[in-house]
Amino acid sequence: VQLQASGGGLVQAGGSLRLSCAASGIIFSRYAMGWYRQAPGKQRELVASITNDGSTNYADSVKGRFSISRDNAKNIVYLQMNSLNPEDTAVYYCNAELRRTYFANLNYWGQGTQVTVSS
Repeated sequence: VQLQASGGGLVQAGGSLRLSCAASGIIFSRYAMGWYRQAPGKQRELVASITNDGSTNYADSVKGRFSISRDNAKNIVYLQMNSLNPEDTAVYYCNAELRRTYFANLNYWGQGTQVTVSS
């Protein structure tokens, strides 16, 4: 299983970035996908998630600024980030989770992509 995140970089406050996470080795359409982030000295936190049927969930800190979407034909999940501020600076990780009724859930992580927002 591979989750290849890309699209991070350095951006000025108020700018935008779009992260992509390309998945392979899983039946992508069955998985809930999520973006997490971890800033230096802080715990990893959920930023946004999208279920296999397209329902979305956002951290309060990014509501109205970030948008998560998925393309099941391409096995890619996106995170569109607008109105970025320095508090969004972190390493962003892609996550894939399959919840199963009779077996342990399956959970995979990508390698992370750095997002740095300058003031």
